[in-house]
Amino acid sequence: MRRFEFVVDRRHAHAVNEVVAGRRRLRLAAVVAVLLGAGATAYLVWLSRAWSYPLALACALGAATAMWVALWAPRRAGIARLYAEGELVPAVVSRIHPRGAVLLALVNVARRDTGESRYALVTKNVRGLPAHRVAEGERVPAIAVRGDSTAPVTAERWLPVDVMPIAWGTADIAVIECARAVVTEIEWRLLTDNLALADRVQRSATRRLLLDPGQLPEGLGA
Repeated sequence: MRRFEFVVDRRHAHAVNEVVAGRRRLRLAAVVAVLLGAGATAYLVWLSRAWSYPLALACALGAATAMWVALWAPRRAGIARLYAEGELVPAVVSRIHPRGAVLLALVNVARRDTGESRYALVTKNVRGLPAHRVAEGERVPAIAVRGDSTAPVTAERWLPVDVMPIAWGTADIAVIECARAVVTEIEWRLLTDNLALADRVQRSATRRLLLDPGQLPEGLGA
């Protein structure tokens, strides 16, 4: 597993990292749901009707679930830890749209406990890419954020994997260039040669396209 160590600029990450922003939105939505659920529960109990008590119980359970999410979201692995534990992967800008761009990344989606590798193309919608040209083919070194820690043993063999650009963790151009150089030219070329598949990946339910191991360049086989 190829890791890339660098000092995460927390202020920069909290300003531009869309994973951080997503967690903030999730927590805010959960807090709102708690308030609405608690209010609805109190109102239904106040009505004191036979039909209102089951609904009050359902609202209370919903509020409790939302409260758990609101408390759990901030305790998830911090951004610095995600960068430290994730695998360095290549991604390229495959398409530009008015609200941002779409990245096409090459990731290993096999569970770690299988001891094997299975490469896939995945896509990631991004709104901003600091220190990068927002142009088709731009090389964007990133970290793969895998689902190992939350996926149950009975989960599917191929894990969902998200990608987090190095540029979301640091504004240091030298660090980004160093990460870009660590990725092999074979990997960058594979992505560039398959840019036409990005729309197909984007349309798929999992936003993932498994690659045939037999057709991968030497060194990337299973």
